[in-house]
Amino acid sequence: MINTLTQVQIVRTNMERSLKTVEADPMIERQTEYYRDNIRNIKSIDDFLADDRIYNYAMTAMGLDDMIYAKAFMRKVLEEGVSENSAFANQLADTKYRNFAEVFNFERYGSTTTSFSRTQEEIVQKFHRQTLEVREGEQNQGVRLALYFERRAPDITNAYDVLADRALAEAVYTALGLPQEFALSDIDKQAAYLEEHLEFDKFGDAEYLSKFLNRFSALYDLSQGPQAGSSPTLAVFGNGNGIVQMGEGLLSSIQNFRLGGF
Repeated sequence: MINTLTQVQIVRTNMERSLKTVEADPMIERQTEYYRDNIRNIKSIDDFLADDRIYNYAMTAMGLDDMIYAKAFMRKVLEEGVSENSAFANQLADTKYRNFAEVFNFERYGSTTTSFSRTQEEIVQKFHRQTLEVREGEQNQGVRLALYFERRAPDITNAYDVLADRALAEAVYTALGLPQEFALSDIDKQAAYLEEHLEFDKFGDAEYLSKFLNRFSALYDLSQGPQAGSSPTLAVFGNGNGIVQMGEGLLSSIQNFRLGGF
């Protein structure tokens, strides 16, 4: 058994090596090699949607793997782009679609879209990070939520950014000790409460973010219970029996957590 807090700290502390472990996986290597070798040949939305290996890789990298099946939906996202306020992606609450349309901006750049680094190596890096998060989540969903929040934190500017994303909202509800019923209340009242208890302009600050993630991880275990089993990262960085001990300083920091600015 390992608690969420310890596991999150192990992954974050060893992030570079953790990602290299993902990259070295033979299946990931093959997927990445195909993407690198072929993405430059994609010249249109039709090309993009027709190559399942390219499309699936890109969708996974951008956190939209659960929408891979919805090609007609994604075609609309890509065709309308993000230039106009009325564009489909700009009207969707989930900002991941807008981000996707910004990266694969065929509407603006046409056949040159895949010549930029953001559609090439940056997508590869995102794919590796997404794969790491998914694998950790297979052992402990709390770890996946924490890593996802860490990745998205720099883009969070207000409460509505959180409330529009189910995973971000779950992390915040847990960190603030809110009951499930809170999610059913008026959206504006939820936003007002979050604005009162969180400093969104500080999520770009490493110390503030770390305290938030520690608080989330500790309270996640209190609500869910410690998760059994060893994570992929523990197999590399943990001790022989998969158990990681918490020091007195770490335990003390958990006990001293407080709401409102942490």
